[in-house]
Amino acid sequence: MIIAADAAIPYREEAFAEFGNLRLFSATDLRPGDVRDADALIVRSVTPVNASLLEGSSIRFVAAASAGVDHVDQDYLRTRGIRFAYAAGCNADSVSEYIVTALHVIASRRNWKLKEKSIAVVGVGNVGSRVARKAQALEMEVLLCDPPLRDTTGDLSYRPFDEVLHADILTFHVPLSLKSPYPTRHMIDRKVLDRLSSKQYLINTSRGAVFDNQELKTALLEGRIEGAVLDVWEGEPQFDDSLLKLVDIGTPHIAGSAIDGKIRATEMTRDALCGFLGQSPSSDLTVFYPESRPVRPQSTTGNQEHILSVLLQAFDIMKVDENFRSLAGLSPERAAASFERMRTQNPLRPEFRHFAVDLDKRHIDLAETYAALGFQIRGIKEYAPIERRLA
Repeated sequence: MIIAADAAIPYREEAFAEFGNLRLFSATDLRPGDVRDADALIVRSVTPVNASLLEGSSIRFVAAASAGVDHVDQDYLRTRGIRFAYAAGCNADSVSEYIVTALHVIASRRNWKLKEKSIAVVGVGNVGSRVARKAQALEMEVLLCDPPLRDTTGDLSYRPFDEVLHADILTFHVPLSLKSPYPTRHMIDRKVLDRLSSKQYLINTSRGAVFDNQELKTALLEGRIEGAVLDVWEGEPQFDDSLLKLVDIGTPHIAGSAIDGKIRATEMTRDALCGFLGQSPSSDLTVFYPESRPVRPQSTTGNQEHILSVLLQAFDIMKVDENFRSLAGLSPERAAASFERMRTQNPLRPEFRHFAVDLDKRHIDLAETYAALGFQIRGIKEYAPIERRLA
């Protein structure tokens, strides 16, 4: 069989080559002719999969090595009898770790005490549920908003959007949807922004069009909200560099780009292909996970600063922000190409679970917090009971 796969998918050879002839393509250059005689198609989140691409092809199986599926016309696939799979939750830990890191950076800049802040988690699926747990570990007041989950479960702890708009921080983890009873395109628009205050803060790591970027830019320019963090951009890989100048942290859609999530996505799509073919894989992709490495906290005056020093050693979000800002002033075409390169070709970070925080007895009170954030702990024998309790 012929398997057409995005060349940016890591460990693609190890995952897919044993099942047939692996044909690699660039997501930006993919044409219908490239997949016409292929049997299976493996894409990332940047390739629209629809009739324009697949009509007249021999494709029988499509998999997205991504957590989102808004780029795939699933109705079309169903009408063609094409099996579809995707990597739900593959990068959930990575994105939640991005949120925790961004929160601590912003808290340091704006002199916040996070435990005095409320945070509304909008979308409580694989990612949002992890964000909520980590925010609770930081002693923040957490508000959950997920109307579809409220409908399906009857759980009233999932509050309507209107009821969480008063939160100090709103972070979005929703799919991009136009058709559902709860459309998410431009959830943050002029009407919503007019209801917020100059002391409220927005974070978007879901899809760029969940925020009306033009209205967000106006609100930031006029000081109608306190600030924003954006990892996703309306129209990406093109982005508004005048908006980038206004946000506290801007990154090129890399919140989920940890090596762990990429390996999981490849593994999950490989397993789905195996299920379709009725075969078993021979490769073990877990051997590619990085080894554990120690992290020594810097001397700090408070617990929040202690955690920040560890977070920035595990994930230097400010270096990513700095590199991204260097694209400002380029032509739209060059900026978009650089955006895509930064997203796909930069070294992938390990998730927090690969870092062991070297705690001393003065900070034993932080052991449980670090464990809840995903870190290993070393240096404190007394930590063992806590580790077992959190397992």
